[in-house]
Amino acid sequence: MKTPNKTLSFLVGLLALAAPAFATVTIVSLKPSHASPQPIGKVITWSATATDSSSGPLTFQFNITLPNGTLMMIKDFNVGTLSGGTWTARPFVWVPTGIEGSYKIAVVAKDFKSGSSTSKTATFQVTAVASGSTPVVEKTSNVLVALFSAPSCAAGSTMRAAYQEQTGGAPTSVTNWVTCHPPHTMTFEVAGMYPSTAYNMYAQTKTGGNITDSSTVTFTTSALPKSIPFPTFTGQPAGTDTAYPVILHNPITFVAGTTYPDIATDVTGKIIWYYQANDVTKSDVLTRPVVGGGTITLQDDLAWDPTVTQEQFLRQIDLAGNIVRETNMGVIQQELLALGAVDGGPCTGITNPTVGTACAGSFHHDAIQTLPNGSMAALLSVERIYPPGTQGDTSGKPVDIIGDMIIVMNNNWQVVWYWDSFDPANGGNGYSKLPISRTATLAETCGSASSGCPPMFLLGSNIAPLAHDWLHANSLYYWPNNGAATSQPGDIIWSSRHQDFIFKIDYKDGTGTGNILWRMGPTIAGASGDFTFVNTWNDPWPWFSHQHDFGIENGGAGPATIFDNGDTRTAPVAEGGLGGNCAPFDCDSRGMAITFSESTMQVTPVVSFDLGSYSTAMGSAQLLSNGNYFFENPIVFVVSKGATFGYSMEIAPTNPSPQVGPASVKMNVAGPQHYRGFQMQSLYVPPTT
Repeated sequence: MKTPNKTLSFLVGLLALAAPAFATVTIVSLKPSHASPQPIGKVITWSATATDSSSGPLTFQFNITLPNGTLMMIKDFNVGTLSGGTWTARPFVWVPTGIEGSYKIAVVAKDFKSGSSTSKTATFQVTAVASGSTPVVEKTSNVLVALFSAPSCAAGSTMRAAYQEQTGGAPTSVTNWVTCHPPHTMTFEVAGMYPSTAYNMYAQTKTGGNITDSSTVTFTTSALPKSIPFPTFTGQPAGTDTAYPVILHNPITFVAGTTYPDIATDVTGKIIWYYQANDVTKSDVLTRPVVGGGTITLQDDLAWDPTVTQEQFLRQIDLAGNIVRETNMGVIQQELLALGAVDGGPCTGITNPTVGTACAGSFHHDAIQTLPNGSMAALLSVERIYPPGTQGDTSGKPVDIIGDMIIVMNNNWQVVWYWDSFDPANGGNGYSKLPISRTATLAETCGSASSGCPPMFLLGSNIAPLAHDWLHANSLYYWPNNGAATSQPGDIIWSSRHQDFIFKIDYKDGTGTGNILWRMGPTIAGASGDFTFVNTWNDPWPWFSHQHDFGIENGGAGPATIFDNGDTRTAPVAEGGLGGNCAPFDCDSRGMAITFSESTMQVTPVVSFDLGSYSTAMGSAQLLSNGNYFFENPIVFVVSKGATFGYSMEIAPTNPSPQVGPASVKMNVAGPQHYRGFQMQSLYVPPTT
């Protein structure tokens, strides 16, 4: 799909809001919880109120201009609350952890129904914590994260923070290098520390090839807070990749029970970091860790529709747990409508859906920040009503089909490109490469409150009682240069669990057609992908099925790694699977790596590890620096214990390589069931896939 002519221009739009000719919206107040000035690291909550001569609802957006002049959208338009004729914005919590100086905080109030809007700006002075020649370290709201500030360093140099247990038993850990920006001080969030442990910290400054250390300060972490439930992890490391000593866990459950925070552990299962979501359920879907520290998450919170909270927010979180940036489904829907998306509008207010009715309901499964120029791609759930009998439905009523939309946002988190699985105009050749007649391979459906499904909006008495969960995409990958040695625009690859296919979308860094360039996966019920599998090991089912976390390692050079859940492979023979006759794999999930050629259209296996147990859903796959692989085997029911566990596993290929069959396990950290896991160099350096 080509980038629409209606592409949003954030900066121009913001300037236009400053003085509308016939404003019906008036901002009454913009106030901080603490008067200016305040030091780096201070929690400051901004409140704003406004009136609207129209009926509303009134929405509020918060933006910050940094001391260096860079404007950033921090909290995108969300509906306020109305009382006595005055609208009040949801609180904007700001924790400055960058440089000291003069910041401008702007609130924009907008009535999307009338189009009226206005803005108000306040100036706030942030002061340095460190002075003289000695660093300063302070606590944050996260007991395992410290805020380390060091005096300014010379232009052309870089600085990082180093920290080590005072007992000296463990190696020194470091943050990422940051470019010096004199005359401002340098501030780092230090994370990856054990609870109730004393540390020495100091700054390291690199000038040319020389590194100099600052004076040392001390910091002692506190015990884990009793108000947050923490699971127990049991580690069995044996020959793990010492360059990847950190495991980031995203525990998640689809049944009633304990809600755990995101957690990082060492390879023995000892907790070194945590994050509890800033939302109504205290639970999130951690999609990806971020370079320099922090994560991208999908969270459950109140956006524009007061009746739904499930996965309505996309948030970037720093290591201390502060919200760095957020957007929500309400404003995403408005941006999609402005781009002409026929299926991207709000679901709220649709009371009598008919054939052709469609809407975008929630974020789901994945969001990635690896596109050029700071752009981000995310998955949205889309519903559309089709005629009776579509996909073999026998209810005699119109059918609700759940599809997917891929959106791309610029570095200010404004939607600039989208791909719609339902729309021939903006889904490319989807109707030929992905016809609506091709049902989910195991005929999955969703009810109004089905576990593992997105929030449902279009079901009703006049619609078939169960929606068809047609695609159930679960991961995105941006393929830079398409694996070529020379620079060329990149494309987007997405994994569809319920089609048992990996798809490549013609994105071309925003100039592509949106066409499906190829489908990779097995032949099922006479429908096949575009690749053939070189069945090196005479595997009765060589392909993945209901797979998760497709990514191409080594910066896109390969191989590709996949977590093969194996749902279709292990399904009854009558449904096209192998039933209980899964030898040599015993119906277990598999950790896979493959290479593929777009010229010969062949897939060749590199490894296909039997992980020793079966996970019906979720999972992660990753290649490590020492040639081992990391797999998150996420939802394994252990009969002897009557409980479900997630297993973070490092696996080594054995000679002769490549390998098929039982795995040589080097690390196995057992904990609660997971959505995703990552084995990392540190909390500052995420995997490249």
